[in-house]
Amino acid sequence: MILKSVETTRRETLTLAAIAGLAAFLAPRISVADEKVVAAEIQKLYGDKKMESGKVKLEVPEIAENGLVVPVNVEVESPMTDKDYVKAVHVFADGNPLPGVVSYKFTPACGKAAASTRMRLAQTQNIICIAEMSDGKLYTAKANVKVTIGGCGG
Repeated sequence: MILKSVETTRRETLTLAAIAGLAAFLAPRISVADEKVVAAEIQKLYGDKKMESGKVKLEVPEIAENGLVVPVNVEVESPMTDKDYVKAVHVFADGNPLPGVVSYKFTPACGKAAASTRMRLAQTQNIICIAEMSDGKLYTAKANVKVTIGGCGG
């Protein structure tokens, strides 16, 4: 009887340790990004480079009735010539598990710097878009989306 009691305790301990290990492994993936995390990601990409408003047209709904499928349209004003074009566009969300949602690369051959996607939003949050131009200038746009039914975590 005593031996069986010790085995049960050992099993319980091993089970709890396994659950704790799994929780520790998944916790960073479950956490939600915030404005500071997004700012840190942008800092990694561009350091302290100045960002200007303008040139970026970010279209998202003001209210998303379902956070599972939120349309996002991005268009950047550019002649898309060999000397003046959009190199990349990055979209961030400050309330999702991962701050970086999508990145697009462009070349002059694209003819137009525009892209559309659908994304999941877990809660009401800001969408930030940054366009990197061939001359190194950065342009940004920001929009807030109110989510009524959560998409990726709520």
